[in-house]
Amino acid sequence: MQLLQARENLVIALETIRTNKFRSFLTILGVVIGVTSVISVASIIEGLNNLVADRVNQLGSKVFFVSRIPPFTFGRLPERIRRRKYLYYNDALAVREQCSSIELATAFQTRAVFVGTPNLVKYGNERIESAVLRGAEPEYARVLSIFSMKDGRFINETDNDHAAKVCAIGSGIADTLFPATDPIAKEINVNSEMFRVIGTFERDAGLFGGPGVDQFVVIPYNTFHKMYPEIEDNLIAVSVVDPRLIPKAQDEVAEVLRRRRKVPTEAENDFDLMSPDILSTVWKQLTGAVVILTLVISSIGLLVGGIGVMNIMLVSVTERTREIGIRKAVGAKRRDILQQFLIEAMTLTGTGGILGILLGSLVSLAVRTFFPALPTQVSIFWVGVAFTVSVGVGLFFGMFPAKRAAELDPIVSLRYE
Repeated sequence: MQLLQARENLVIALETIRTNKFRSFLTILGVVIGVTSVISVASIIEGLNNLVADRVNQLGSKVFFVSRIPPFTFGRLPERIRRRKYLYYNDALAVREQCSSIELATAFQTRAVFVGTPNLVKYGNERIESAVLRGAEPEYARVLSIFSMKDGRFINETDNDHAAKVCAIGSGIADTLFPATDPIAKEINVNSEMFRVIGTFERDAGLFGGPGVDQFVVIPYNTFHKMYPEIEDNLIAVSVVDPRLIPKAQDEVAEVLRRRRKVPTEAENDFDLMSPDILSTVWKQLTGAVVILTLVISSIGLLVGGIGVMNIMLVSVTERTREIGIRKAVGAKRRDILQQFLIEAMTLTGTGGILGILLGSLVSLAVRTFFPALPTQVSIFWVGVAFTVSVGVGLFFGMFPAKRAAELDPIVSLRYE
């Protein structure tokens, strides 16, 4: 009986919405906007979370890095960090020779792209100014699997020992400079120096459209050092046989470097150890703040929508006073009237929630279509949360009008004109 009553009230609610389409739409507009914003932002973050997770997996669970400056730092660095000594090639050698838990350790240097100092790579009439130039040892590609070869080979010991003018290039650079020919054995101009291409890397676009392996030119470490002796700082990539050995390996690396750099016993490290997991940690911190901001903004929309629903339901109670009196006169109880108006309010906001979910999904699809570097994925979890909250808004803000309708005196209601 209760189920039939609820079904009848739902039919009445849908009919009311159909009869007053424009008024109903204006009433739930705040709910639609709030839910749309939640679904849109959540879908973008969900897609980016998957992208970051994939990147961490690509870097590998058996790798960590040693750097002078902490990774992912924002704003001006403290003086004590800026004054840290450089990491030198001999530091990497010491780590390689003295740490028993590691498999490989390799130093590398990078000439990044800054305003006014591009890395200019040319072949014929084609040119690229956004390349990332890196000097690396032969072990580098073995430590970092994302630098896997598509064609040709990577740098070998002979190349490095003789500071050879050879390079391996990313697929993006190969596509631009050699759209119709094989780049292997061709000579390209890198910052006014001629280099012979010995290999191309597998395609890798990088995170968020940033420079991935596709935009790299990797040359022998010794060649890089001869070209740019002013670049003294190094990064060190370290790999272990088993991920479970990483804590032990990091302790060994820290001990070796602290001894070499004469760090006092009571002082903190003057270098940083970073595993790929830190990328996920930093990303989750950033997205957590974005999610909170989105929830605050969407809550305002839901609040506005809820107040609108309450006001329109109060108007509806007034307009249908006589109808309420007739229903009570033929036997409807207070709970029947209460249920009728609550279901109507929840149907209104639930409809707004569904529209918001659909619009948010369309926004997600549009972002994925027009900005391929920003993958999106609609989260079932957030769809469920958005719909539940939108229906809950109807329940909360519909309670006052529903109680007012349920408490109307049937005799007074029947006389209402």
